[in-house]
Amino acid sequence: MGVRFCQGAKNSSSAWKSRTGYGILKTAAAAHETKRMNGSVQMMEQINQELKVYIETNILPLYQGFDAAHGPAHVRQVLENSLALIPAARELFGEVDAGMVYAIAAYHDTGLQFGRENHEKTSGAYLLADKNLSRWFSPGQIKTMGEAVEDHRASSGKEPRSVYGRIVSEADRDIDPQRIVRRVMEYGLATKPELSAEAQVRRAVEHIREKYGEEGYMRRYLPCPQNEQGLATLRKWLCTGEIYELCRKHLKI
Repeated sequence: MGVRFCQGAKNSSSAWKSRTGYGILKTAAAAHETKRMNGSVQMMEQINQELKVYIETNILPLYQGFDAAHGPAHVRQVLENSLALIPAARELFGEVDAGMVYAIAAYHDTGLQFGRENHEKTSGAYLLADKNLSRWFSPGQIKTMGEAVEDHRASSGKEPRSVYGRIVSEADRDIDPQRIVRRVMEYGLATKPELSAEAQVRRAVEHIREKYGEEGYMRRYLPCPQNEQGLATLRKWLCTGEIYELCRKHLKI
């Protein structure tokens, strides 16, 4: 499949950066990253210690059995991103419970133990079935948490029902361009080993285009400069064709 260029993609890199405001986005993202890390640490301090121990001991280890793209590193990143988004969410929506955010992020992909298909629903059901959560949350809170887990998947096409769904959705987007390329390639290599090297690359590029391209299905529900800058970079790579070479770097041949 040939490279499909976006309008103006043949311009120089400097022209592209000027046209898209890349420099402004990059500066904003750098400042946001510092603020994000500080916010994540502060939010962790608001979470019940027993809840953290329970999740660390009983929930996070489940991710060790998932594919590399959805393993321990991924859930840790979503946890960090979720907690860092709380201050912005509070500014827009009012009070947000840090413990609920933490638990939702921890459970968001647990349904993968039952298979990839509809894993957002099985993840939500797994959270709702965990009676231990009643030690820290009310029935109403647990219901909201289950809904948020169900609402997190980018391909669902439905707007999250609560601020908690918005937080985990935005956190799970985690639009770090290099990490996305690596995860998409890892997933293809793990689940479709029969594909040739170039077929793996084509599959990865088309997935990235379908999800993150100008007409992609991914939707975002909270402001996040880091994700905005990452999305701009991915779209640049898709426009110029650079994405193909970046994917090839992850081939295990």
